[in-house]
Amino acid sequence: MSGFTRSWPRRKPSSKCKKVAAACRSIGVNRATLYRRRTPKQAASPRPKPARALTEAERQQVLEQLHSPRFADRSVAETYATLLDEGIYLASISTMYRLLRENAESRERRDQLIHPVYQRPELLAVRPNQVWSWDITKLMGPAKWSYYNLYTILDIFSRYVVGWMVAERESAELAKRLIEQTIIKQGVQPGQLIIHADRGSSMTSKTVALLLADLGVTKTHSRPHTSNDNPYSEAQFKTLKYCPQFPERFGSLEDARAFCQDFFAWYNSEHHHSGIGLLTPEDMHYGRVDQVLAVRQEVLSAAYARHPERFVRKPPVPPAVPTAAWINPPRIAAPNAADN
Repeated sequence: MSGFTRSWPRRKPSSKCKKVAAACRSIGVNRATLYRRRTPKQAASPRPKPARALTEAERQQVLEQLHSPRFADRSVAETYATLLDEGIYLASISTMYRLLRENAESRERRDQLIHPVYQRPELLAVRPNQVWSWDITKLMGPAKWSYYNLYTILDIFSRYVVGWMVAERESAELAKRLIEQTIIKQGVQPGQLIIHADRGSSMTSKTVALLLADLGVTKTHSRPHTSNDNPYSEAQFKTLKYCPQFPERFGSLEDARAFCQDFFAWYNSEHHHSGIGLLTPEDMHYGRVDQVLAVRQEVLSAAYARHPERFVRKPPVPPAVPTAAWINPPRIAAPNAADN
């Protein structure tokens, strides 16, 4: 009989089992999973209380110490160490934490910080010198880790750079001087202007805030980490740094200032800006829109008169010029389906 293994005949599955197996294969579920989910779960038996556990009176004593004014704002480890130095041992650190968890008094502290709710800036300009946007960008200097700071003030309606400055450092005092000189140069009256900026140290400084209050200028700021709240300055810096003549590094402060002098002269008076109907910012800022559009229309009308067949849909017209500039236009709520 040694080495002999008796082979028992396999039991044939019933038709019900075959149907269950086929159904499980069709939906990609294991039969064991199906049977396990069908079987009702038995309630776990309560864990017996260990003989070494704290009594109810001892638990209350620990909680009273943790709730006391002297320990209410301290960590559990600090409380444990302080009591130990005073010759008092109530429970281990882990037991103290467990008692706090059972009373829903212990949780992750990092998610308890409540960030302030910042207002979404919504600014509208329908004429020049109504809303300005200003910012500071870095220009790389001759050596590694050397930078120059370019301060730029931009009128969002006309895209005209009303003021700029290149300095070796970022300073609220320098920003104050530039803003003050630009306001005087543009003839801005009290109550006329809003100046928008992000939340850099110079932008939020008390020095700049007091100046703007004295000049009757309203200031607004972008929300933290929201570059879209200051889109005009960001776009202007991109135009600057994507300019073919923009160098990788500037040799000196004077070199940076000379480049910016030429760039902003071109940008204001020669650059045809796509955001303002291919007008130059200078034409838009100083009210020469109608004259430029009239000349353009004459040229296009003459071209249409010569070859009308080349304009299939309609006679040509100059690109449209916007009548308003927004920073974050108001959101329009979607219409309710019940109102249709």
